[in-house]
Amino acid sequence: MLISFIATLGLPILMIGLMYFMLIRPQRKEEKQRQADRDNLKVGDNIITVGGIVGRVVNLKDDEVTISTSVANTVLTFRKVAIDKVIKPISDEE
Repeated sequence: MLISFIATLGLPILMIGLMYFMLIRPQRKEEKQRQADRDNLKVGDNIITVGGIVGRVVNLKDDEVTISTSVANTVLTFRKVAIDKVIKPISDEE
């Protein structure tokens, strides 16, 4: 009776643990990395927004980022949370 109780309770617990390590933990790790990239954003970094707009950071102010998006110097201002990916420029010093 005790063995059947443990087996009945063990399978759902195992599934929840597996789901945590396969889905939730990697997602949290990725979000922490994105937040760290946003916090370390500098003028000159290339970014991709969640809407797919690609540009170069030209101004940073509190929670806003201004980017230049093309050769015609189209300037757009976004909130930092709208940044999906930060692409650091490759420097000669590294």
